[in-house]
Amino acid sequence: MFLRSNVGNRGVTARSLEETPMTTTVRQMLRDKPGILAVRQEDTVYDALALMAEHNIGSVLVMDGPELRGIMTERDYARKGILQGRASKDTAVGEIMTARTICVAPGVTADECMTLMTDQRVRHLPVMEDGGLVGIISIGDVVRAVVEEQQSTINALEMYIRTA
Repeated sequence: MFLRSNVGNRGVTARSLEETPMTTTVRQMLRDKPGILAVRQEDTVYDALALMAEHNIGSVLVMDGPELRGIMTERDYARKGILQGRASKDTAVGEIMTARTICVAPGVTADECMTLMTDQRVRHLPVMEDGGLVGIISIGDVVRAVVEEQQSTINALEMYIRTA
């Protein structure tokens, strides 16, 4: 159960202990993230992997100018590259990328992202607003948001217990 605290002059109210969904949004998760890293479909898988390694990330977006064409993940490389015997220096990103991307809007909550990622078995969600790409969030970003909200709830409950 997730609890939302409404700490005022007298502490946590009974109403604030009702079960409520998480409210951290994708927009909030994007605040501390760096810019968008992307490759083109014609770039080599090796170049994409080098970019991912340099920035310690598990995926890279595939763009054609401002248009999102897909995503290349470590999973794509393992399943469509290595296991099929493709050499990373001789394979274009477009040959192994996932073209069907599942995107979210900035107003989507961490709970909604967690559900979507679990149901669709994806670890990365490009973020689109007004038809344009504004960022990408990972399962790590979502888990971090969930943990921060749970810690906030724990702190509010501890305060309630101390003042009761």
